[in-house]
Amino acid sequence: MSRIEFSWHNPYPSVRTPVFARNLVATSHPLAASAGLRALSRGGNAIDAAVASAAVIALTEPCSNGLGSDLFALVWDGDRLHGLNASGTAPAAWTREYFVERYGEDCAAKRPVRGWDTVTVPGAVAGWGALHARFGCLGFDEVLAPAIAYAERGFAVSPITQEKWQRGAALLADQPGFAEHFLPRGRAPAVGEHVTIPGTARALQCIAATRGEAFYRGEIAAAIAGFARAGGGALCESDLAAFVPEWVDPIATSFHGHELHQIPPNGQGIAALMCLGILRHTEMAAYPVDSPDWYHVTIEAMKLAFADVYAHIAEPAAMRVRAEQLLDDDYLRSRAALIDMRRALACSSGMPRQGGTVYLSSADERGMMVSLIQSNFMGFGSGVVVPGWGIALQNRGHAFSLDAGHPNCVAPGKRPFHTIIPGFLTQAGQPQMSFGVMGGNMQPQGQVQTLCRMLLAKQQPQSACDAPRWKWNQSVDIELEPTIDPTARAELVRRGHRIVVSEDSYMDFGSGQFIWRLGNPLREGYVAASDSRRDGQACGF
Repeated sequence: MSRIEFSWHNPYPSVRTPVFARNLVATSHPLAASAGLRALSRGGNAIDAAVASAAVIALTEPCSNGLGSDLFALVWDGDRLHGLNASGTAPAAWTREYFVERYGEDCAAKRPVRGWDTVTVPGAVAGWGALHARFGCLGFDEVLAPAIAYAERGFAVSPITQEKWQRGAALLADQPGFAEHFLPRGRAPAVGEHVTIPGTARALQCIAATRGEAFYRGEIAAAIAGFARAGGGALCESDLAAFVPEWVDPIATSFHGHELHQIPPNGQGIAALMCLGILRHTEMAAYPVDSPDWYHVTIEAMKLAFADVYAHIAEPAAMRVRAEQLLDDDYLRSRAALIDMRRALACSSGMPRQGGTVYLSSADERGMMVSLIQSNFMGFGSGVVVPGWGIALQNRGHAFSLDAGHPNCVAPGKRPFHTIIPGFLTQAGQPQMSFGVMGGNMQPQGQVQTLCRMLLAKQQPQSACDAPRWKWNQSVDIELEPTIDPTARAELVRRGHRIVVSEDSYMDFGSGQFIWRLGNPLREGYVAASDSRRDGQACGF
């Protein structure tokens, strides 16, 4: 098993340095990272750390996730890789006819983006329970204790979180329950302002005492269903009670001596696999990093991958094309042949809305590594917050198609197309990196860009994280971070890319966390990177 010799010089502006340790946590919020580190220092493992971090960040970054979120995870247990799909299902009442009756034949255009008709079963809490029951060392109540303490005693709002909190408040102040829990002074909190969320503290205490059972088959479930009935929503007790997270076999593709692993559909992780598979049949390895050719070929491969993903990906039982067919090497070679290095292709496909998501990674000296992502979709999700419990419910249901002929068309008990994707890298069957880049359809794009930098350009994880990013939107439209070289930008325009230079790295270019295994965890340990596009950090011992 060969090891990449990184250059530890960082050629990009940065406020972060790589972190070296035998036990590590990397998240987008410092309090979440410290909660994970506390679990590790008390004898817990990487799962205990991940669940502790996930519970805290559900509270401290509510604009991106919460107790009403969904969750995906990839876990290296020391011997093999496991996948968990804890994405929730549609209410039993949801059919296409349900939406036609409520919004008319043009329901696809008229259905709401927020509110009860976007709420699917939240899967995150069940995901925490499933991960901890299978792999955890500490007591579940001990793992959730930091989150409960922050909910009761409060926390100070961090700068980037505050910015998105304020945006959400302007959109959601009138949604049921939202102001009660998230606008405690009639407005979004200021940076550094002390916030307590007593309802969420009560919910976390109940979840800790019942290992999450109360959320799906107890008093929290009854409160969610009762609130739905009162507000005209379809979600009911039986929908919650029927939900069980699914352990799945990850899917993978090879790229320059490594294998990238993803959760299989209903998620969009296959887009990253397809993009790398297409790039495998190009000359990308010969192009200088940050050159026009480097950017152009990756953008074109990403477009081709998304065109197929938006056409075919849904819950597996509804798909007419299997994942292995999309990952077939001959097929990917034929897709690579469509790339013209002289001009941009005008691929047409759908464009998911931007999301609100958190990603975190943890690793311990025993060799366990965790890649976990949870999200309530569009910043605070549906905007519906369960009174007395502080549970902001996701709006994942808006990701369903209402086209009767599409595999992602809404149906009772069905999982929608999902944007959240944890990543995991191996080499020769051994763990190499747990990582992810959050942010709607930026997630596979961010994974591909950072991986290419590490595997081809030998850039260390923090450099790859800090490097400027691009984002494909639709057709020939792309966004570029301002730090991309002006010469490369001009050449991309000459080749037919239509460019918008974005100044909003939070919303447009995602945020990543990376933990790279350097060797034996007890000896060489790991190196971690955390994205400065969010408030977070990597920390370890």
